[in-house]
Amino acid sequence: MHDITQTVSNFVDLNWMNMTYLFLVGFIGGLVSGFIGSGGAFVLTPGMMSMGVPGLVAVASNMCHKFPKALVGAIKRAKYGQVDIKLGLIMGASAEAGVLIGAQIQENIKRSFGDAGSNLYVSVAFVVVLAIVGGFVLGDAFKSKKNTQIEVEEEEVTRIAKWIQSINIPGTMIYFRSLNAKVSVLFTIPLGFATGMLAATIAVGGFIGVPSMIYLLGAPSLMASATELVIAFVMGMGGSFKYALHGLVDIRLAMIILAGSLFGIQLGAIGTTYVKGYMIKLVMGTIMVIVLFSRALMIPVYLSQLNLISHLGETMVKILKASSFAIMVLALLFGGLMVLGALVKGIKEEKRLEKGLSVT
Repeated sequence: MHDITQTVSNFVDLNWMNMTYLFLVGFIGGLVSGFIGSGGAFVLTPGMMSMGVPGLVAVASNMCHKFPKALVGAIKRAKYGQVDIKLGLIMGASAEAGVLIGAQIQENIKRSFGDAGSNLYVSVAFVVVLAIVGGFVLGDAFKSKKNTQIEVEEEEVTRIAKWIQSINIPGTMIYFRSLNAKVSVLFTIPLGFATGMLAATIAVGGFIGVPSMIYLLGAPSLMASATELVIAFVMGMGGSFKYALHGLVDIRLAMIILAGSLFGIQLGAIGTTYVKGYMIKLVMGTIMVIVLFSRALMIPVYLSQLNLISHLGETMVKILKASSFAIMVLALLFGGLMVLGALVKGIKEEKRLEKGLSVT
């Protein structure tokens, strides 16, 4: 009886407004996911938490919706030749181990400190990761844009990626098409494991997976974002099973955001064929920074609930929750408009070039 009561308390009531909101969150998440390959989960987990879903349930439900969506996106982008299946499967296998350990940590925190402790853990992890990865990716996007403007077509492989590719460890070397080089699996396994750990914590392994493939392994942005979808499928399936065994997956939330995201992910995937690599980095970095502020505003609320700081008044709590929700909506709108704007601009540019060629 206790387990049943606990499971029911994990789930929120759904009305038409909540369901409409979740569908739109799923659509934008899918749009961004197809575009940048990070699963779009970094808008979905905070999006669900903004309507009162406990952090751990939001993470578990997000992972549950992720793996079928990631499969659709991977198949779609494989048709464009953007997926490195071998790299995706190898990193996905090591990510699965990270998911199992990360999920156990999450469950231990919830058992010891309740929903407030779990929400605080998820929110702090979001803020730290978004600040580090988002700031770096955004800075690199502007640098890449400048290089594009002086007609540098190919992305430059970083020094550390060249160093990793230069190391030969006998018996561990594998050729990866996306890198056009052999790399030791002793480098890819830790990156996959870290991706899985983060996915189990905030349901966003792509924050490590995509940047690590670009900056540490030397994969082009388009192929890294597409290959991440394979990793997301593998670890999302295992993570969902692990969380579901403990009654932490709200299948209603998972199905609603999946319905929305399946529309968005195909549109986002099409958009990648019309944009340059720096635009993917720009969209990813900008949304990360906006979502960062949304989660940061909720940290004092959780600290107050755990009596780690002085008690916050009801009015202050409402202001912080409303501000966090408003910023989250801003991030969704901004991300959606950037992806759709890039898609429309790319299509117009392609038609203009085709018209010019037909005249000559």
